[in-house]
Amino acid sequence: MDSFFGLLKIRVKRGINLAVRDLGSICYLCSEITRTLVQKLKTRVVKKNCNPVWNEELTLSITDLNVPINLTVFDKDTFTVDDKMGEASIDIRPYIASLKMGLQNLPKGCVVSRVQPSQNNCLADESCIVWDDGKFLQDMILRLRNVESGEVVIQIEWINLPGCRRLETEGTS
Repeated sequence: MDSFFGLLKIRVKRGINLAVRDLGSICYLCSEITRTLVQKLKTRVVKKNCNPVWNEELTLSITDLNVPINLTVFDKDTFTVDDKMGEASIDIRPYIASLKMGLQNLPKGCVVSRVQPSQNNCLADESCIVWDDGKFLQDMILRLRNVESGEVVIQIEWINLPGCRRLETEGTS
């Protein structure tokens, strides 16, 4: 356990205007971290919908705070390889930086940080890191790459685990 910093809960809420790959697309989302430890998790399949609602939680163990989480949306095929419907990555570094501030007891809904869309991230719109009942949450709309259209709405939340490596707060070493 001392190789993990903690867990990252990804709430996969929904897809918006996903690209059509087959008549009656059947969509699912796959999240993946690759570097030293490969973790791959999938949502359930949503049939015949280019605006799927998943409302599912995927939880990944975080061993490297600098490695992005890759998301890929697929169209499930029965007899052939599943078609990619786009991909995006989550840069968790701004979120981790907010955690490391060591802030506590903030008013509910207090915005701690704002992350702007740029060429270096997949954000479709500004994303706020917010204090909510003792935890930091970050809602994101991710624009899918390598596809003509599509976005995925997610939320991330950090989970500390006993026995894991600690995130050092600012001012401590």
